[in-house]
Amino acid sequence: MQQKVAVIGQGYVGLPLSITLAEAGYKVLGIDIDAKRINQLNQGISQIEDIEASRIQTQQNIGNYRASINYSEISTSEVVIICVPTPLLQNKEPDLSYLIDSIKSVSENIKVGSLLVVESTVAPGTTRNIIIPHIEKVFGPIDGKLDLAFSPERVDPKNTQWNISNTPKLVAGITYKALKRAREFYSPVVANIVECSSVEVAETAKLLENSFRLINISFINEFRIFCDLLDIDIEEVIKLAATKPYGFMPFYPSLGIGGHCIPVDPLYLSHKAKEIGAPSRFIDLADEINHAIPGYFVSKAEKMLNGLLGRKILIVGLAYKPNVSDVRETPVTGLITELRQKGAQVLWHDNLVKEWAGEKSSLLSEEYDLAIIATPHDYLDLHKLGDTPILNTRGSRN
Repeated sequence: MQQKVAVIGQGYVGLPLSITLAEAGYKVLGIDIDAKRINQLNQGISQIEDIEASRIQTQQNIGNYRASINYSEISTSEVVIICVPTPLLQNKEPDLSYLIDSIKSVSENIKVGSLLVVESTVAPGTTRNIIIPHIEKVFGPIDGKLDLAFSPERVDPKNTQWNISNTPKLVAGITYKALKRAREFYSPVVANIVECSSVEVAETAKLLENSFRLINISFINEFRIFCDLLDIDIEEVIKLAATKPYGFMPFYPSLGIGGHCIPVDPLYLSHKAKEIGAPSRFIDLADEINHAIPGYFVSKAEKMLNGLLGRKILIVGLAYKPNVSDVRETPVTGLITELRQKGAQVLWHDNLVKEWAGEKSSLLSEEYDLAIIATPHDYLDLHKLGDTPILNTRGSRN
């Protein structure tokens, strides 16, 4: 009999997972609290760049995928996977509200004997010390009645080389039975399953992955300023350093770090470190540097134009990375805010994002005093800027 799976959250993590599972032969129910999103999904419309509408429609036509806003429909699922966001509060502390709300709704509807997998990113100890108590408050004791596993998502939007199927998958279980069951479940979908000794180890590994990236990207952005001041081409420097076949990994300069993982996950680690009295100075400093980078380019723009008051500036690319429409934690927000505070008239162009903060994408044209390249989408035709001066945040040569 076809195994039934419910995936909670149909965004950048949950939808790709849902469709991949459906393509592997599972009967998948996608749950989301966004009624508009559910309606579009059931019409075969995708809002995620990585998932073509045809893939959704194919799985709908064969009965392997449908979407719903009703948690009650998970009551027939043998496996439930939670893929909801775990963002930050304004004070940069972890926001587990989406996760806790979904745990409550799942606990009210999940059937005895099911496998429950959490893929949302959390700090070490969250699965055991926070998630289990919230489950048991509603469901009752899980011993022998529910298998709980943790398997952190590894999704990189628009990565053409690595996807759900060929990216190694970490799995951990509260019990050995839950671990083995999670491994068996993911095996038809993911080529390389990596077992972890505990959920705490798996939780920590996920945070280490993105803390490593935050620190190194922030470092290369700061190093770019060093190269700028010496009139050295940082792209050539990185290319030359990368010829070393060991002990070096290339990272590249940008306006800063955005998205749902790298700017957020390390602060979960930092928050936990402070809680237990451990140092986290590298993470805190990297976060500080990351948020200071837009200001560096505001200063460069000010020097190029001999002042910003009344200057008409176009920001090219609003999303946090090339070729996606995702604006979560985009560093372009800080750039636009600081330029406007200096009195500049700032417009932006991004035909993938189209609308943001009540504003619409402007056309590429020659009518600007300066164009700042923030996110270089492949579709961009910069020739349309004509002789407009360009400030490129991606390297030292403009």
